Amino acid sequence: MGCRRIYLVICLAAVNTVFGDVSYSIVEELKRGSVVGNLAKDIGLDAKTLLSRKGRLNADDGNERYFELDRNAGTLIVGDIIDREEICGSKPSCSLKTQLVLEKPLEIHSISVQIQDINDNAPQFPTDQINLEIHELADKGTRFLLSEAHDADALQNTVQGYSLEKNDHFTLQIRTNSDGMKYGELVLEKELDREQQQQHRLLLTAYDNGAPQKSGTVLIHINVLDANDNLPVFIQPIYRAELLENCPLDTVVVTVSATDADEGVNGEVTYELSRVPDKVARLFSLDKISGEIKAIGPIDFESESVYEMRVQAKDGLGLASNVKVIIDILDVNDNAPTIVVQSLNEAVAENSPAGTEVGIINVQDKDSRGKQQVLCSIQGNAPFKLNQSIKKYYSIVTTGQLDREIVADYNITITAVDDGTPPLSSSKTIHLSVSDVNDNPPVFEEQSYSAYVSENNKPGSSVCSVTARDPDWRQNGTVFYSLLPSEVNGVPLSSYLSINGDTGVIHAVRAFDYEQFRSFKVQVVARDNGSPPLSSNVTVSVFITDENDNSPQILYPTPEGNSFMTEMVPKAALSGSLLSKVIAVDADSGQNAWLSYQIVKSTDPGLFTIGVHSGEIRAQRDISESDSMKQNLVISVKDNGQPSLSTTCAVYLLISDNLAEVPELKDMSYEENNSKLTSYLIIALVSVSTFFLTFIILIIAVRLCHRRKPRLLFDGAVAIPSAYLPPNYADVDGTGTLRSAYNYDAYMTTGSRTSDFKFVTSYNDNTIPAGATLPRSSKDLIDESILCLTDAGEDMQRPA
Repeated sequence: MGCRRIYLVICLAAVNTVFGDVSYSIVEELKRGSVVGNLAKDIGLDAKTLLSRKGRLNADDGNERYFELDRNAGTLIVGDIIDREEICGSKPSCSLKTQLVLEKPLEIHSISVQIQDINDNAPQFPTDQINLEIHELADKGTRFLLSEAHDADALQNTVQGYSLEKNDHFTLQIRTNSDGMKYGELVLEKELDREQQQQHRLLLTAYDNGAPQKSGTVLIHINVLDANDNLPVFIQPIYRAELLENCPLDTVVVTVSATDADEGVNGEVTYELSRVPDKVARLFSLDKISGEIKAIGPIDFESESVYEMRVQAKDGLGLASNVKVIIDILDVNDNAPTIVVQSLNEAVAENSPAGTEVGIINVQDKDSRGKQQVLCSIQGNAPFKLNQSIKKYYSIVTTGQLDREIVADYNITITAVDDGTPPLSSSKTIHLSVSDVNDNPPVFEEQSYSAYVSENNKPGSSVCSVTARDPDWRQNGTVFYSLLPSEVNGVPLSSYLSINGDTGVIHAVRAFDYEQFRSFKVQVVARDNGSPPLSSNVTVSVFITDENDNSPQILYPTPEGNSFMTEMVPKAALSGSLLSKVIAVDADSGQNAWLSYQIVKSTDPGLFTIGVHSGEIRAQRDISESDSMKQNLVISVKDNGQPSLSTTCAVYLLISDNLAEVPELKDMSYEENNSKLTSYLIIALVSVSTFFLTFIILIIAVRLCHRRKPRLLFDGAVAIPSAYLPPNYADVDGTGTLRSAYNYDAYMTTGSRTSDFKFVTSYNDNTIPAGATLPRSSKDLIDESILCLTDAGEDMQRPA
């Protein structure tokens, strides 16, 4: 492998980044994978750090293929076989440069590898035979310039000397030209005699000092002629020309010219290239007659900026002279800048602060050896900018807050423009995704929800559905629903409602009862699945709608066990007089609680009527003596629901003005009108046989009416104490339900044995007090009493 020398020079880098120059020296033609040096150790890092910081090689001049970085070992290795002669030609010094790029933080270390020459090329002459024509009159000591041998190697491995085959006439003298290259001159030591020998053949050997030593030979063919005493002479000591790169083929670069003072063949000059590398020979040609040097291959400034060659002018008899030709290649702006992405994050979090680095790019321009200025910029309104960090490296950083919900992906177009004429530019588009952060709570579609549920609903039925949207992505945008724990009438909410955590559908756990509660509110929580999770609440108002599920309830008359209540009706009651009132309520509401009353059965169908909505029982005609004393009414109370519900009650009326006239009433509630025909016959018989007596009674009754106005039962509305009212009872005025403005007094009798009588004294302002017509006497107090009769015939006496 040869010796290796390492030079480490510490330098200061831009933007507070320190990098060092590392130098190595290796010989050419090393195999691929050969170790150049322990790069990690030489820059003060270990292999693990080199790997974690994404160490990589980067070369501006296209030398990437010659070296590779072994990240695991931290060593610089040979990536391709290096031919020093192909890269540097015969230059005494040959080096390849590359860069080590490290991230986090960004560091760049320049690496220079000196390529040491090995003796892998033998000296070669430009032709297989050197032809010389020497006049026989040539003086002793005359010198003849010989063609130089070319050795592609450098330093001691190039041509170091020449040797000439031993002969009687010539010797070899080694000389060094201005370039330090050795060449040979053939020196005539003994005069020639054309008559003795017309031709001479000598073997010239060129050798180097490499290890092992190599050599090359050429045959010198000497033809002895008459005297030729003048050498060709070039007009200029050095020819220098300029040539634009990318010039057309066969472009004339320069024309060399030499003259010879001799005449004839001795003065005819021809030209040839001397000691020219193969690379140059493929690019330029020389016209042997005219001396024109033309470009015959593609000329690229970026490959080589200066070419040097030697042109030899030789006359017809072999005398020659050399001249140096230098061709400078002029740069043309023919290379657009190239943008190389060195590092790029796959995604950037949307909550990243301004100035966050998301990638690194390197901009290169091969024109003018990279000295051309290049302007880089980001196109459009993307929230990113370029910060130049080191030389031609730029960091892509954010300029503001990102929001994935507004823009989830960015196509960042980077444009690089050089300052050439005309300017050239190139663009590169990189894709960058914005990763989601849970920064948005779920948002309900409505500010509040209302749900209407009929009572007696089926458990598990759907009440309503709530929907919340979360613009975040994936799990951050996945919404789950739950009910905020609370109580409804002292019972946990979970006993009434449940919610589907995925769909937001609220279900009833059990049936609702409108009569227990009519509405309640519940808080629904929408929570996403982010970390930490975000949530929002919404209020759902649940309203229970009424169904007709309660039958009307009779408050008055109230059945009390096996006993029954009988009301006394004055015999003198006129048509339209209020005799009693059925009072009922319905626990439902609205039209389901609108009650209507109807007499479905009565002892005398034409005697009484009932208010359809008020429940007031009135005399349909005047009471007569022929009417039965005991009147039984069956009242039906029906609500207005769909379907309607009803209940019935029995009202027992006794037509009498005096308690003494009251017969035994024990079996009144069970007595049936066995035969209406019998009653009609009795009435007819009484009417016929006692017509006169009846007339007398009517006259007496009229006179009694003038003396005392009868006290009519239930004159006005009747009120029931609050103890009769069921829970959640709603008053509906004018529909037959109880109005709380009524009060009454009850009086009990002391002598009754078989029936219950109840006289109700109304305190309604619309009722005319009894004292307004007749004074209250002790007899009235006795009349205003109630007889209580049980099924056993026992009486109950209660004080008033």
